[in-house]
Amino acid sequence: MLKKRIIPCLDIKDGTTVKGVNFEGLRNAGDPISLAKKYEKEGADELVFLDITATIEQRKTFVTLVKDIAKELSIPFTVGGGISSVEDVRKLLEAGADKISINSSAVKNPQLISDLAYEFGSQCIVVAVDTKSVNNEDWVHIKGGREITGLRTLEWAKRAELLGAGEILLTSMDGDGTKKGFDLRITKAVSEAINIPVIASGGAGAIGDFESVFQKTKATGALAASVFHFGEIHIQDLKQNLLINKIQVRQ
Repeated sequence: MLKKRIIPCLDIKDGTTVKGVNFEGLRNAGDPISLAKKYEKEGADELVFLDITATIEQRKTFVTLVKDIAKELSIPFTVGGGISSVEDVRKLLEAGADKISINSSAVKNPQLISDLAYEFGSQCIVVAVDTKSVNNEDWVHIKGGREITGLRTLEWAKRAELLGAGEILLTSMDGDGTKKGFDLRITKAVSEAINIPVIASGGAGAIGDFESVFQKTKATGALAASVFHFGEIHIQDLKQNLLINKIQVRQ
């Protein structure tokens, strides 16, 4: 059985880590490289860096910052934001990223998933899915959650897998930053419908939330931001608690 992964997420805006609620109301959470080094020391399994305004501002993700991060880290890290071509991905992987995450560009051009998987291998292609319940149906959103698409979340996740995605980063916009717990319903549905790993994201507020998402869904990773950034949960304590509850994590 794959050991469950604990993954801090650093949302980057103007070179600074930020965090909001439901994708809005951003506040400063610190220097990304300092936070990354701290999380590695504390036992994080992976890190995710998302340039959250790259798509909106129509610019490319931060290659220079990726190079700086790679010099400091030995654990794997994923980078996303404003990625729309094979060449974008080549630059980021060459800069030191282990995986890349695509969202808006994949929705607009699904063939991009296949092109990237062919060029670099599915293992480093993560499709991020921002999902929100609207009129009791789950819909994919793009452009940092600002725009609803005509894609149903479950169907898009299945299609992304068929196109060559190696992993799904599933973020519940309804749960994002609320600290009310992961969205177990949609996480369970997606993780049971596909055969590639699913990272649960959005809503972590307590250690018990991580226990629940691993016990009640097939998610292989759990991602959180503010509870780590502001010291509400320490990764060592989280992992110890998961082990006590017979949830296998890396030590």
